[in-house]
Parts: sequence; structure tokens; C-alpha cells
Amino acid sequence: MKDAKDVVVGLLDLAGIKINGSRPYDIQVHDERLYKRVLHETALGLGESYMDGWWDCDRIDEMINRLMLADLESKVTGDWKIALHLLQSKILNLQTKTKSWEVGRQHYDIGNNLYEKMLDKRMNYTSAYYRNADNLDDAQEAKLDLICRKLNLEPGMTVLELGCGFGSFAGYAAEKYGVEVTGYTVSKNQYEYAKERYKDLPVKFYLDDYRAATGKYDRVISIGMMEHVGYKNYRNYMKFALEHLNEDGYAFIHTIGRNDSATTANAWLTKYIFPNGVLPSIAQLGEAMENIFVMEDWHNFGEDYDKTLLAWYHKFNEAWPELKDEYGERFRRMWNYYLLSSAGGFRSRQTQLWHIVLTPVGRTQPDCRKI
Repeated sequence: MKDAKDVVVGLLDLAGIKINGSRPYDIQVHDERLYKRVLHETALGLGESYMDGWWDCDRIDEMINRLMLADLESKVTGDWKIALHLLQSKILNLQTKTKSWEVGRQHYDIGNNLYEKMLDKRMNYTSAYYRNADNLDDAQEAKLDLICRKLNLEPGMTVLELGCGFGSFAGYAAEKYGVEVTGYTVSKNQYEYAKERYKDLPVKFYLDDYRAATGKYDRVISIGMMEHVGYKNYRNYMKFALEHLNEDGYAFIHTIGRNDSATTANAWLTKYIFPNGVLPSIAQLGEAMENIFVMEDWHNFGEDYDKTLLAWYHKFNEAWPELKDEYGERFRRMWNYYLLSSAGGFRSRQTQLWHIVLTPVGRTQPDCRKI
């Protein structure tokens, strides 16, 4: 019977990865306990063992890309902790109004100093759009403008933004397109930042769950928030968006998506980065919008998120000397693993980035721009 090391070596060989090899995507093992840990805990064990310094790799992004293309995760079942994680996601609603605050506290409130060093000048914490841009700042402005044009924004319109982040869209749309934006966030740090930065523009921000929003708007949008909605809530999200739209309004979703329908993300990501998070599939969103919205446009540009994550990675590491005393070495490894493994997911096309423009069922043909 093969021991754990032999099994892992065989699996990695399917992905073209060698233990202690010389290529940048090969894994350098520092602790032999790694093999059993990975077989028992799969994605959780791989990520935690990296945080613990048990292995290194010069190009984690490319390593993850190769692992995903080889579909190795389906060949390792893991232990009871992984099964329990999946079972809880199927039985419980992990994205209730109470639980929605957890990601704000654990992820978005870890310090604006970190995000200011890592993100672009407008503090966008979602993918940029690189079609006609060659740097992060320009690509993020291009993304914001792309959204505004897809929404056919005109001066005086009102926009409800569910999950407003640091206020980058609200500020840009108000400044460049003359609209009024109302945004909701569950992050205290984001709320305080956005409220102060855009105090002179026609924008309002609320520190509250998106389901607390009231009123009617010309547009209802979310940018990078559907990942926190949860599969048990997709249908109610669509009903909520429709309820808050004016008669001739549009809805818009910018979200990361996955190729298959799931009820949770991998156990490492939900434990350390995005608690209770899960990526939607086309099937899940399609079922949720059935007889509520007409899908007018569905745009996929996941390769741009790969570039964005690498830009964040480089900026984060350039700024690390200024951040290390506040966060520590284990955080640095955790954060780098998060950014690079996410980039590998987009490169392998296991994860996608979608822009979806929606109009209510029963409307005549709207003037939606397909860009």
C-alpha cells in the first residue's frame, strides 16, 4: 500500500508538478507531515500548511492553475471536517442578516492601511478591466466607466448599490455621470472611508445589510457582493432588486462565478478570507431570475481578474516593509496564498468574472447597451 507521500507525488505528477523540482511552479517541501495533511484536509490542509511554512513555491498562481486543470481536488475526498463543512452549507443559511456581518469584521475591517497600499487610487476591491489599459489605476477607471455605460446612466438618475465597498463606484458615477447613489456595506471601515471621501458628492452610505435598503431607484446594482449573498438567498435577492426598481429600471450584477453549482467555497477560503462566501453558477443565477428578470447581456472577462490579482500581489509585497510590524509573517503568507491561488483559479478558467445586465420581465425592449 502506498504511503501518503507516494500518493501525493503521484497526484502532483498528473499536474506536471514535482516535489523539490527546479521549475517555479514546483513545490519545495520543508516538513514531511505535509503529505498526510493534504490528503486528509485537501484545500484546507494545503493552504494552512503553506501558512505554517511547511512548503514554498515561487509561482503559487501557476501551481494552482496546474492543479485545477488536472482536477486533482476531485481525486482526494478529505476527512470528516471537510464533509461537515459541506453538510453545514447545505442545511444552514450561512448568509442570514446576522451572519452577513462576519465577513465585514474578519476581512474588510482588517485595516484600511493595507487596502490603501494594495488597491488602486479609487480603492476598487473588485476586478479591473484591462482591454484598453496597461496599469491598475487606468484599468479600474475603465471598469467603472464600463459599468456606467452598460447602465446608460444619465444625470439625475438614482442608483442603489448593494455592497458599496469603499465607495469607488458611487464616487465615480456621481462625479462623472451626475447620478445620485445610495450604498450599503457591512464593513465599518469601508463605511467610514466612503462617507468621508465622498462627503461633497450626491451619495449616501449606510452601515447595514443590503436587505435593509428602502425606496425605488432607476438602477439597482451590486459589484462583488453576490459572492456573499449565498445560494439559499439568490431568488430573494432577485425579488429584492425588482422590488426596489422604478418601472423602467435596470439591475446589474458584477460577480465572480464558477462552472458548476456548489453550496460553499473551499474550506480554506471560507475559514481565513471570506467567511460564509460561495460563488454562484450560471444555473443558480438563471433559476433565481426566472420569471423575474430578462437577461439582456452576460459578459465574461475572467482573465482580467488574473491580472488584477497579480497587480494587488505585487503592490502588497512592495508595501510589506511598512505593513509587517502590524500584520506579521503568517498573515503575509496567508494573504499571498489568497491572492495567488485566486489568480490560478481564473487562469485555469475554473472561476469566471461576469457582468450581467437585467431588466424586469414584461417590459418592452429596453435600450441596453451591449458593450
